[in-house]
Amino acid sequence: MNMVSQEKLNRLFWHSRRGMLELDLLLVPFVQEHYTQIDEVNQNRYDALITEEDQDLFAWLMQRTPANNTEHQIIIDLILERLKVQ
Repeated sequence: MNMVSQEKLNRLFWHSRRGMLELDLLLVPFVQEHYTQIDEVNQNRYDALITEEDQDLFAWLMQRTPANNTEHQIIIDLILERLKVQ
């Protein structure tokens, strides 16, 4: 596993707080509890995912529509899978 700086984790935490409860309940715990445990490829996928618009993230994470690209869908599936297990 690659090391992630506390500075990067702090930045990801704040970027993951979207102000929409449904998104915050999925993204914030994922960053806090799982981000450092996933490989660099998936970390990069997450980093790209959180640059998307809230309404798109909401539709994808609520499984209303599939993500617009495969890379996003892979990390969305991982987020949902990791948070279901808890």
